[in-house]
Amino acid sequence: MPDPKQIVRRIFHETLASIDIRLAMERRIDRIGQRVCVDNWSCDLTRIYNVKVVAVGKAAHAMLSGFIQLFPDVAVTGVAAVPTSSPDPLPGFDYFLGGHPLPNEGSIRAAQAALALLKTASQNSLVVFLISGGGSALMESPLDPELSLDDTRQLNQLLVTCGASIDEINTIRKHASAVKGGRLGVASSRAAKLTLAISDVPHGKESALASGPTIPDPTTVSDVRRIIETYHLNEKFPPTVRDWFASPNLPETPKHGHPAFANSCFSLLLTSQDLFHAAHHAAESHGFVTCCDNTTDDWPLDRAVEYLLAQLEDLRRANPGRPVALISDGEISSPVTGQGIGGRNSAFVLACVEKIAGKSITVLSAGTDGIDGNSPAAGAVADGTTLARARALRLVPQDFFRHSDAFSFFTRLGDTALTGPTGNNLRDLRILLALP
Repeated sequence: MPDPKQIVRRIFHETLASIDIRLAMERRIDRIGQRVCVDNWSCDLTRIYNVKVVAVGKAAHAMLSGFIQLFPDVAVTGVAAVPTSSPDPLPGFDYFLGGHPLPNEGSIRAAQAALALLKTASQNSLVVFLISGGGSALMESPLDPELSLDDTRQLNQLLVTCGASIDEINTIRKHASAVKGGRLGVASSRAAKLTLAISDVPHGKESALASGPTIPDPTTVSDVRRIIETYHLNEKFPPTVRDWFASPNLPETPKHGHPAFANSCFSLLLTSQDLFHAAHHAAESHGFVTCCDNTTDDWPLDRAVEYLLAQLEDLRRANPGRPVALISDGEISSPVTGQGIGGRNSAFVLACVEKIAGKSITVLSAGTDGIDGNSPAAGAVADGTTLARARALRLVPQDFFRHSDAFSFFTRLGDTALTGPTGNNLRDLRILLALP
């Protein structure tokens, strides 16, 4: 059998190739004459005077391209909040290069442009929202005009490094934003609205995707207060942020029953199930008995490592003499404890290095967007020889882990997973292989 590290890389790349955005749009959207049908929702284009599109997220450009190809006879205008690595803008659209993982000036201008566009929508407008992961940072406008961009950046940096879950992070974000938590949808209250989404959040938690800008928000001000207390955030907030959240009149986000959501549709183009299916098929095509397990979604990193390695051993014992693969997706919680380079994917692999030393086990963890934290890599790969090779170079895994510098560790070993930005963004993917 070829080198398992090369096999696991092939499985990852074959998975990325299978989650095609344009094909997903073709499957989901039906065009029957001048009627657009998605799920149980439809819109008669003969009654529509204009179509406005707001695309936001790491997959915004690819989603916009796919949508335009499906509707070549429909004139559309719009706004796109995209990463700095996006291709050249499509004609008729204003592109804004937003920041990620922290918002920048482009993020603010994107939100302002989107809100201005939506104000011009009428009951004879169709507004199409193309939403993907990363949108929380790529498009932002503080609800409180007293909050500066620097305040917003400090808030986001604090939230993503405090150990809070993504649900908790988004709960806070929604209650400080003019576009999150359904407020972008409310900005075009009279128009027919179609949201097409590529989800990097768990099933049933779609309001967490890009902080749910176009759908009713289930989180509450009471949730905000609880999260702030749990993670002792109040003393860490910038003064203006502290004052905003301390206000007894902190505005609630729009809920189910708001009239702005009456003529709207939210449809998932690609989800974690599509990612699982693609990865499962790829692993089986390489001869592995394969099992998918998303139990560890939102777990702390160390607990996820212990659980998945134990599950891999169970899978190997249940299939003696055969190579096995365990596929896991979702985000794990990995607080930043140093000033190094890397993200939760390379940190997960680094935490496995000592545990798989000398064993016929290979581990890959990578982001389907091609970006892991503040590093240029998607993630990393390790196997049973990684620890010995690291020691030969006098690299101590725990030192790199403590400094949140997993990317540097794997760079020295040549074991980063580099794809470049993929233009897609489902969930993080972990692939664990074990040979007999």
